[in-house]
Amino acid sequence: MERGALEAKVVERKQRARRVGATGPQGGARALAAEEADLFDLGGLETTTGYVMRRAQMAIFGDFLARFAELDLKPAQFATLQLIAANPGQNQSAIGAALGILRPNFVALLDELERRGLARREKSDADRRSHAVTLTDAGQSLLQRARAAQAAQEQRIREILGEEARESLIALSTRLWRGLS
Repeated sequence: MERGALEAKVVERKQRARRVGATGPQGGARALAAEEADLFDLGGLETTTGYVMRRAQMAIFGDFLARFAELDLKPAQFATLQLIAANPGQNQSAIGAALGILRPNFVALLDELERRGLARREKSDADRRSHAVTLTDAGQSLLQRARAAQAAQEQRIREILGEEARESLIALSTRLWRGLS
């Protein structure tokens, strides 16, 4: 698309977004930001793994936040609920480490989940210095709803990439994450 036509399209979309308050998983500011980025020479950033992965991560997180807004869950909270459900009674340090969340940040995250009645910490029977973490009934119920929202997001990603490319993306990203860690 020619630069002038692209600029006109961006202006038109901004005006429409203001009129209708465009938000949600499929539109709004994220789509607009992608179009505006096309107006700039990115100086080669668009060919670097880190930049492209960060932009993809930002798009995925933006989509996540829109889909999970009514559940009032952030990505780290959802991941924590998933790990607690998969590893009931595991100590909080192990769960935080598995997620790559620093201890002070994870304590605050768990405090919030406890405050909302989604998880509980109890002194571990095996080691009284550590806390075993479990989901409450409310936490399990919310997690079921969150899993449905997450499945819808994964389906949208499948529609964009196709299943084979999605699986390759996961495998290659995991390889990078483990290789650089």
